[in-house]
Amino acid sequence: MSQVTIERLSSAEVKPSPFPHFYLERSLASDEASALIADFPPLHKGGSFNIKDVKTSERLRSFIEQFGSAEVRRILGEKFALDLSDKPMMATLRGYSRAKDGRIHTDSKTKLITVLIYLNSDWSAPTGRLRILRSGKSLDDYSDELLPGPGSLVAFKVTDNCWHGYPSFVGKRQAIQINFLSGDKAKKKHQFFHGISARLKSLLR
Repeated sequence: MSQVTIERLSSAEVKPSPFPHFYLERSLASDEASALIADFPPLHKGGSFNIKDVKTSERLRSFIEQFGSAEVRRILGEKFALDLSDKPMMATLRGYSRAKDGRIHTDSKTKLITVLIYLNSDWSAPTGRLRILRSGKSLDDYSDELLPGPGSLVAFKVTDNCWHGYPSFVGKRQAIQINFLSGDKAKKKHQFFHGISARLKSLLR
């Protein structure tokens, strides 16, 4: 089973500015990242898909489920000064980036922590690279630019100023998004809207 490298996760340094975040260029061994990339379901439409609404391999599901383990919750909670022990976790997949994606935004206040794991074989494109922004005014005002490469991981605390985005890219851009949410009501709301979006995309194929 592919597993995030707990040692790397534990030792990752949190940058407090412009908002608390950390980045791992490699959160997986190379062979495990390759196996998950091969298992990633073909998603040719933009937007997020609930993991439960997509046919996936047991290996991919097991990889995602480990983020809900007590150990990973403890590590992430300590890094961002939050108690995640009883917080609901939600997982979604993205497989395709549209021209409109990547616009500057902050995450919903019902999300406490966002974790993004990128599953792309490589990334030579100059665009599509996630930027940690100092403000919501410009994509050029960034502190970090992160490659969405094979097994790279970025995690951040959701704050009022957690501005992020990426220069417009059209094409395959595969990622798992893990969110720890404020409560079950928030989880049901997010899953409901992602589910409706997925069904509409299915009808439009």
